[in-house]
Amino acid sequence: MATIPNHNENLTTYKLVVVGDGGVGKSALTIQFFQKMFVEDYDPTIEDSYIQHTDIDGQWCILDVLDTAGQEEFSAMREQYMRTGDGFLIVYSVTDKSSYENVPQFHELILRVKDKTTFPMLLVANKVDLIHQRSITEEQGRDMADRFKIPYIETSAKDPPQNVDKGFQDVVRLIRRQCAPTKKPGKPSGGNRGSCCVLV
Repeated sequence: MATIPNHNENLTTYKLVVVGDGGVGKSALTIQFFQKMFVEDYDPTIEDSYIQHTDIDGQWCILDVLDTAGQEEFSAMREQYMRTGDGFLIVYSVTDKSSYENVPQFHELILRVKDKTTFPMLLVANKVDLIHQRSITEEQGRDMADRFKIPYIETSAKDPPQNVDKGFQDVVRLIRRQCAPTKKPGKPSGGNRGSCCVLV
């Protein structure tokens, strides 16, 4: 089993932001990833941050994940947290057509705030365990992801979880892929505005 590195050792911190409409299961996914438990009822007005050391593909890093509130009254805060994110999970529920239809708004806002044409993002189709309530097909989800040229994954936070760990890890992989060509060895990138990873 891998040993967590000394806290004094430089580790890259990845700031991940989980966005999407209220009720799509953002908190359930985040809590399942960090605490390995399924929480069905969660206060929709809570915005929370989780931090932990994680080994992804043999490289230790620090994940700083912001679980955002999906309610409309909190939309004014969206640009603020989007500015600090290194990567995003855009979550919709396969049982909620409107949450799927609102995905383009989140995608567009992220790119506008970042002033980029592309950015590390993953489209997450959540609640796939609710087979009989499903109204958005896998094909529709993949079509949306292809349209925005971002990866697609289907998840369920319910025990046993499906692809929850993979979802968060895949976003880190996307960030690393983007960082790789420009990151100079031995030089922390945290001081540069708009950098996609920070050494602490």
